[in-house]
Amino acid sequence: MEVHGDGLRRVLVLAFCVAGIWSAYIYQGFLQETLSTKRFGPDEKRFEHLSFLNLAQNVVCLIWSFIMIKLWSSGSNGGAPWWMYWSAGITNTIGPAMGIEALKYISYPAQVLAKSSKMIPVMLMGALVYGIRYTVPEYLCTFLVAGGVSTFALLKTSSKTIGKLAQPNAPFGYLLCFLNLTFDGFTNATQDSITKRYPKTSAWDIMLGMNLWGTIYNMIYMFGWPHASGFEAVQFCKQHPEAAWDIFLYCLCGAVGQNFIFLTISRFGSLANTTITTTRKFVSIVVSSLLSGNPLSTKQWGCVAMVFSGLSYQIYLKWRKLQRAPKKRKPM
Repeated sequence: MEVHGDGLRRVLVLAFCVAGIWSAYIYQGFLQETLSTKRFGPDEKRFEHLSFLNLAQNVVCLIWSFIMIKLWSSGSNGGAPWWMYWSAGITNTIGPAMGIEALKYISYPAQVLAKSSKMIPVMLMGALVYGIRYTVPEYLCTFLVAGGVSTFALLKTSSKTIGKLAQPNAPFGYLLCFLNLTFDGFTNATQDSITKRYPKTSAWDIMLGMNLWGTIYNMIYMFGWPHASGFEAVQFCKQHPEAAWDIFLYCLCGAVGQNFIFLTISRFGSLANTTITTTRKFVSIVVSSLLSGNPLSTKQWGCVAMVFSGLSYQIYLKWRKLQRAPKKRKPM
Protein backbone atom coordinates (compact mmCIF):
# COMPACT_ATOMS: atom_id res chain seq x y z
CA MET A 1 0.00 0.00 0.00
CA GLU A 2 2.92 2.31 0.79
CA VAL A 3 4.52 1.70 -2.63
CA HIS A 4 1.16 2.28 -4.30
CA GLY A 5 0.81 5.51 -2.30
CA ASP A 6 4.28 6.70 -3.42
CA GLY A 7 3.41 5.93 -7.04
CA LEU A 8 0.16 7.89 -6.79
CA ARG A 9 2.00 10.78 -5.15
CA ARG A 10 4.53 10.87 -8.02
CA VAL A 11 1.72 10.86 -10.61
CA LEU A 12 -0.02 13.73 -8.81
CA VAL A 13 3.22 15.74 -8.59
CA LEU A 14 3.87 15.12 -12.30
CA ALA A 15 0.31 16.22 -13.17
CA PHE A 16 0.87 19.32 -11.02
CA CYS A 17 4.10 20.09 -12.93
CA VAL A 18 2.41 19.58 -16.32
CA ALA A 19 -0.48 21.87 -15.33
CA GLY A 20 1.95 24.50 -13.98
CA ILE A 21 4.24 24.55 -17.04
CA TRP A 22 1.39 24.46 -19.55
CA SER A 23 -0.75 27.14 -17.88
CA ALA A 24 2.20 29.49 -17.19
CA TYR A 25 3.84 29.33 -20.62
CA ILE A 26 0.71 29.05 -22.76
CA TYR A 27 -0.70 32.16 -21.07
CA GLN A 28 2.69 33.87 -21.36
CA GLY A 29 2.70 33.11 -25.09
CA PHE A 30 -0.79 34.56 -25.41
CA LEU A 31 0.35 37.74 -23.59
CA GLN A 32 3.49 37.96 -25.73
CA GLU A 33 1.40 37.78 -28.89
CA THR A 34 -1.09 40.31 -27.49
CA LEU A 35 1.68 42.81 -26.68
CA SER A 36 3.19 42.45 -30.16
CA THR A 37 -0.04 42.76 -32.17
CA LYS A 38 -2.65 44.62 -30.08
CA ARG A 39 -3.43 48.32 -30.44
CA PHE A 40 -3.89 49.92 -27.01
CA GLY A 41 -6.13 52.79 -25.93
CA PRO A 42 -8.35 55.16 -27.91
CA ASP A 43 -5.31 56.27 -29.96
CA GLU A 44 -4.81 52.61 -31.03
CA LYS A 45 -1.05 52.64 -30.51
CA ARG A 46 1.15 49.54 -30.70
CA PHE A 47 3.64 48.65 -27.97
CA GLU A 48 6.76 48.96 -30.17
CA HIS A 49 9.40 48.40 -27.47
CA LEU A 50 9.27 44.61 -27.19
CA SER A 51 12.85 44.46 -25.84
CA PHE A 52 11.46 46.03 -22.66
CA LEU A 53 9.80 42.65 -21.95
CA ASN A 54 13.25 41.10 -21.44
CA LEU A 55 14.26 43.73 -18.89
CA ALA A 56 10.98 43.35 -17.00
CA GLN A 57 11.34 39.53 -17.10
CA ASN A 58 14.94 39.78 -15.79
CA VAL A 59 13.93 42.00 -12.87
CA VAL A 60 10.99 39.80 -11.80
CA CYS A 61 13.03 36.56 -12.11
CA LEU A 62 15.97 38.16 -10.25
CA ILE A 63 13.72 39.07 -7.32
CA TRP A 64 12.00 35.66 -7.48
CA SER A 65 15.29 33.67 -7.43
CA PHE A 66 16.69 35.84 -4.60
CA ILE A 67 13.60 35.11 -2.49
CA MET A 68 13.83 31.36 -3.28
CA ILE A 69 17.52 31.24 -2.29
CA LYS A 70 16.79 33.05 0.99
CA LEU A 71 13.88 30.69 1.74
CA TRP A 72 15.41 27.33 0.73
CA SER A 73 19.23 27.63 0.71
CA SER A 74 21.26 27.21 3.89
CA GLY A 75 24.02 29.82 3.66
CA SER A 76 26.98 29.45 1.28
CA ASN A 77 26.65 26.18 -0.62
CA GLY A 78 29.79 26.30 -2.78
CA GLY A 79 27.95 27.38 -5.93
CA ALA A 80 29.46 29.42 -8.77
CA PRO A 81 30.16 33.09 -7.93
CA TRP A 82 27.79 35.61 -9.52
CA TRP A 83 30.47 37.24 -11.70
CA MET A 84 31.00 33.99 -13.66
CA TYR A 85 27.72 34.51 -15.54
CA TRP A 86 28.79 37.73 -17.28
CA SER A 87 29.44 36.14 -20.73
CA ALA A 88 26.36 33.89 -20.69
CA GLY A 89 24.41 36.94 -19.54
CA ILE A 90 25.32 38.74 -22.79
CA THR A 91 24.04 35.97 -25.09
CA ASN A 92 21.05 35.37 -22.80
CA THR A 93 20.18 39.06 -23.19
CA ILE A 94 20.63 39.28 -26.98
CA GLY A 95 19.08 35.88 -27.84
CA PRO A 96 15.62 36.27 -26.21
CA ALA A 97 15.48 39.90 -27.42
CA MET A 98 15.81 38.65 -31.00
CA GLY A 99 13.15 35.98 -30.41
CA ILE A 100 10.65 38.55 -29.13
CA GLU A 101 11.61 41.08 -31.82
CA ALA A 102 10.80 38.43 -34.47
CA LEU A 103 7.11 38.80 -33.56
CA LYS A 104 7.08 42.12 -35.39
CA TYR A 105 7.83 40.28 -38.63
CA ILE A 106 6.30 36.78 -38.35
CA SER A 107 3.27 35.29 -36.57
CA TYR A 108 3.46 33.64 -33.15
CA PRO A 109 2.90 30.08 -34.55
CA ALA A 110 5.73 30.67 -37.05
CA GLN A 111 8.01 31.87 -34.22
CA VAL A 112 7.19 28.82 -32.05
CA LEU A 113 7.89 26.44 -34.95
CA ALA A 114 11.16 28.17 -35.86
CA LYS A 115 12.37 28.02 -32.25
CA SER A 116 11.40 24.33 -32.10
CA SER A 117 14.14 23.58 -34.65
CA LYS A 118 16.91 23.99 -32.06
CA MET A 119 18.19 20.47 -32.81
CA ILE A 120 19.15 21.44 -36.38
CA PRO A 121 22.04 23.87 -35.61
CA VAL A 122 23.16 21.54 -32.78
CA MET A 123 23.42 18.56 -35.17
CA LEU A 124 25.04 20.67 -37.91
CA MET A 125 27.70 21.92 -35.49
CA GLY A 126 28.21 18.40 -34.15
CA ALA A 127 28.65 16.85 -37.59
CA LEU A 128 30.69 19.62 -39.28
CA VAL A 129 32.85 20.86 -36.39
CA TYR A 130 33.22 17.86 -34.07
CA GLY A 131 32.77 15.00 -36.57
CA ILE A 132 29.94 13.39 -34.58
CA ARG A 133 28.11 10.61 -36.43
CA TYR A 134 24.36 10.48 -36.00
CA THR A 135 22.02 7.53 -36.54
CA VAL A 136 19.43 7.28 -39.34
CA PRO A 137 16.50 7.84 -36.90
CA GLU A 138 18.22 11.01 -35.62
CA TYR A 139 18.58 12.31 -39.17
CA LEU A 140 14.93 11.41 -39.79
CA CYS A 141 13.89 13.57 -36.81
CA THR A 142 15.95 16.47 -38.16
CA PHE A 143 14.47 16.03 -41.65
CA LEU A 144 10.90 16.13 -40.28
CA VAL A 145 11.56 19.25 -38.20
CA ALA A 146 13.57 21.08 -40.89
CA GLY A 147 11.09 20.11 -43.61
CA GLY A 148 8.11 21.21 -41.54
CA VAL A 149 9.60 24.57 -40.55
CA SER A 150 10.88 25.41 -44.05
CA THR A 151 7.62 24.40 -45.78
CA PHE A 152 5.61 26.41 -43.22
CA ALA A 153 7.84 29.41 -43.97
CA LEU A 154 7.27 29.07 -47.72
CA LEU A 155 3.49 28.75 -47.50
CA LYS A 156 1.43 31.91 -47.80
CA THR A 157 0.28 33.38 -44.48
CA SER A 158 -3.34 34.55 -44.26
CA SER A 159 -3.96 38.25 -44.91
CA LYS A 160 -5.70 38.50 -41.51
CA THR A 161 -2.52 37.39 -39.71
CA ILE A 162 -0.27 39.62 -41.84
CA GLY A 163 -2.51 42.61 -41.08
CA LYS A 164 -1.86 42.21 -37.34
CA LEU A 165 1.96 42.27 -37.69
CA ALA A 166 3.81 45.55 -37.15
CA GLN A 167 6.27 45.08 -40.06
CA PRO A 168 5.60 41.85 -42.01
CA ASN A 169 8.94 40.46 -43.23
CA ALA A 170 9.13 36.65 -43.01
CA PRO A 171 12.83 36.16 -44.05
CA PHE A 172 14.03 38.69 -41.46
CA GLY A 173 11.74 37.22 -38.79
CA TYR A 174 13.07 33.69 -39.35
CA LEU A 175 16.64 35.03 -39.38
CA LEU A 176 16.06 36.57 -35.93
CA CYS A 177 14.73 33.22 -34.66
CA PHE A 178 17.81 31.41 -36.03
CA LEU A 179 20.13 33.93 -34.31
CA ASN A 180 18.07 33.45 -31.13
CA LEU A 181 18.77 29.69 -31.27
CA THR A 182 22.49 30.30 -31.94
CA PHE A 183 22.86 32.57 -28.91
CA ASP A 184 20.82 30.13 -26.78
CA GLY A 185 23.26 27.37 -27.75
CA PHE A 186 26.20 29.41 -26.41
CA THR A 187 24.24 30.28 -23.25
CA ASN A 188 23.44 26.60 -22.54
CA ALA A 189 27.05 25.53 -23.21
CA THR A 190 28.37 28.19 -20.82
CA GLN A 191 25.87 27.21 -18.11
CA ASP A 192 26.91 23.55 -18.48
CA SER A 193 30.59 24.44 -18.10
CA ILE A 194 29.82 26.49 -14.96
CA THR A 195 27.83 23.65 -13.34
CA LYS A 196 30.64 21.16 -14.16
CA ARG A 197 33.21 23.44 -12.54
CA TYR A 198 30.93 24.16 -9.56
CA PRO A 199 28.77 21.01 -9.05
CA LYS A 200 27.01 22.47 -6.00
CA THR A 201 25.48 25.28 -8.07
CA SER A 202 21.69 25.13 -7.70
CA ALA A 203 19.07 26.04 -10.30
CA TRP A 204 18.24 29.12 -8.23
CA ASP A 205 21.92 30.21 -8.27
CA ILE A 206 21.94 29.98 -12.08
CA MET A 207 18.65 31.85 -12.31
CA LEU A 208 19.98 34.60 -10.00
CA GLY A 209 23.31 34.96 -11.83
CA MET A 210 21.78 34.98 -15.32
CA ASN A 211 19.03 37.45 -14.45
CA LEU A 212 21.40 39.73 -12.51
CA TRP A 213 23.61 40.22 -15.58
CA GLY A 214 20.54 40.34 -17.83
CA THR A 215 19.15 43.18 -15.70
CA ILE A 216 22.46 45.09 -15.85
CA TYR A 217 22.83 44.74 -19.64
CA ASN A 218 19.19 45.51 -20.40
CA MET A 219 19.18 48.52 -18.06
CA ILE A 220 22.18 49.94 -19.96
CA TYR A 221 20.51 49.22 -23.32
CA MET A 222 17.06 50.54 -22.34
CA PHE A 223 18.11 53.55 -20.15
CA GLY A 224 21.81 54.15 -20.92
CA TRP A 225 21.34 57.46 -22.77
CA PRO A 226 18.83 60.34 -22.69
CA HIS A 227 16.56 59.19 -25.54
CA ALA A 228 16.87 55.40 -25.03
CA SER A 229 13.77 53.32 -25.81
CA GLY A 230 13.24 52.35 -22.16
CA PHE A 231 11.95 55.85 -21.33
CA GLU A 232 9.43 55.60 -24.17
CA ALA A 233 8.34 52.13 -22.97
CA VAL A 234 7.74 53.45 -19.43
CA GLN A 235 5.83 56.43 -20.83
CA PHE A 236 3.69 54.09 -22.95
CA CYS A 237 2.87 51.99 -19.85
CA LYS A 238 1.87 55.14 -17.95
CA GLN A 239 -0.48 56.16 -20.75
CA HIS A 240 -1.79 52.60 -21.26
CA PRO A 241 -2.04 50.81 -17.87
CA GLU A 242 -3.53 47.77 -19.64
CA ALA A 243 -0.19 47.20 -21.38
CA ALA A 244 1.69 47.57 -18.06
CA TRP A 245 -0.58 44.95 -16.47
CA ASP A 246 -0.02 42.55 -19.39
CA ILE A 247 3.77 43.01 -19.05
CA PHE A 248 3.61 42.27 -15.31
CA LEU A 249 1.55 39.11 -15.92
CA TYR A 250 3.95 38.09 -18.70
CA CYS A 251 6.92 38.31 -16.30
CA LEU A 252 5.06 36.53 -13.50
CA CYS A 253 4.19 33.66 -15.86
CA GLY A 254 7.88 33.34 -16.78
CA ALA A 255 8.98 33.18 -13.13
CA VAL A 256 6.26 30.65 -12.18
CA GLY A 257 7.03 28.59 -15.30
CA GLN A 258 10.73 28.41 -14.41
CA ASN A 259 9.77 27.31 -10.91
CA PHE A 260 7.78 24.35 -12.32
CA ILE A 261 10.57 23.48 -14.78
CA PHE A 262 13.11 23.25 -11.94
CA LEU A 263 10.68 21.10 -9.93
CA THR A 264 10.12 18.77 -12.92
CA ILE A 265 13.85 18.36 -13.64
CA SER A 266 14.68 17.68 -9.98
CA ARG A 267 11.88 15.11 -9.51
CA PHE A 268 11.54 13.47 -12.95
CA GLY A 269 14.63 14.39 -15.00
CA SER A 270 15.28 16.52 -18.09
CA LEU A 271 13.59 14.06 -20.49
CA ALA A 272 10.22 14.47 -18.76
CA ASN A 273 10.71 18.23 -18.84
CA THR A 274 11.53 18.14 -22.58
CA THR A 275 8.37 16.12 -23.26
CA ILE A 276 6.17 18.53 -21.29
CA THR A 277 7.64 21.67 -22.87
CA THR A 278 7.48 20.20 -26.39
CA THR A 279 3.79 19.32 -26.08
CA ARG A 280 3.22 22.75 -24.55
CA LYS A 281 4.56 24.39 -27.71
CA PHE A 282 2.08 22.43 -29.82
CA VAL A 283 -0.82 23.42 -27.54
CA SER A 284 0.40 27.06 -27.69
CA ILE A 285 0.03 27.03 -31.49
CA VAL A 286 -3.47 25.57 -31.22
CA VAL A 287 -4.49 28.14 -28.58
CA SER A 288 -2.98 30.98 -30.64
CA SER A 289 -4.83 29.85 -33.76
CA LEU A 290 -8.16 29.56 -31.93
CA LEU A 291 -8.08 32.60 -29.63
CA SER A 292 -5.76 35.15 -31.21
CA GLY A 293 -7.08 35.16 -34.76
CA ASN A 294 -4.08 33.53 -36.43
CA PRO A 295 -5.85 31.07 -38.72
CA LEU A 296 -3.63 28.34 -40.21
CA SER A 297 -4.35 26.64 -43.52
CA THR A 298 -4.65 22.85 -43.85
CA LYS A 299 -1.14 22.72 -45.36
CA GLN A 300 0.27 24.76 -42.47
CA TRP A 301 -1.34 22.39 -39.96
CA GLY A 302 0.36 19.58 -41.88
CA CYS A 303 3.72 21.33 -41.34
CA VAL A 304 2.95 21.72 -37.61
CA ALA A 305 2.18 17.97 -37.42
CA MET A 306 5.42 17.23 -39.30
CA VAL A 307 7.55 19.26 -36.89
CA PHE A 308 6.00 17.78 -33.75
CA SER A 309 6.19 14.25 -35.16
CA GLY A 310 9.94 14.77 -35.49
CA LEU A 311 10.23 16.22 -31.98
CA SER A 312 8.08 13.40 -30.51
CA TYR A 313 10.21 10.76 -32.25
CA GLN A 314 13.34 12.44 -30.87
CA ILE A 315 11.89 12.24 -27.35
CA TYR A 316 11.08 8.55 -27.90
CA LEU A 317 14.69 7.87 -29.03
CA LYS A 318 16.03 9.58 -25.89
CA TRP A 319 13.62 7.59 -23.72
CA ARG A 320 14.70 4.31 -25.35
CA LYS A 321 18.38 5.20 -24.84
CA LEU A 322 17.62 5.96 -21.19
CA GLN A 323 15.87 2.60 -20.77
CA ARG A 324 18.91 0.75 -22.10
CA ALA A 325 21.44 2.65 -19.97
CA PRO A 326 20.77 0.92 -16.57
CA LYS A 327 21.04 -2.54 -18.17
CA LYS A 328 24.57 -1.76 -19.37
CA ARG A 329 25.67 -0.82 -15.88
CA LYS A 330 24.72 -4.16 -14.34
CA PRO A 331 27.83 -6.34 -13.64
CA MET A 332 25.98 -9.56 -14.49
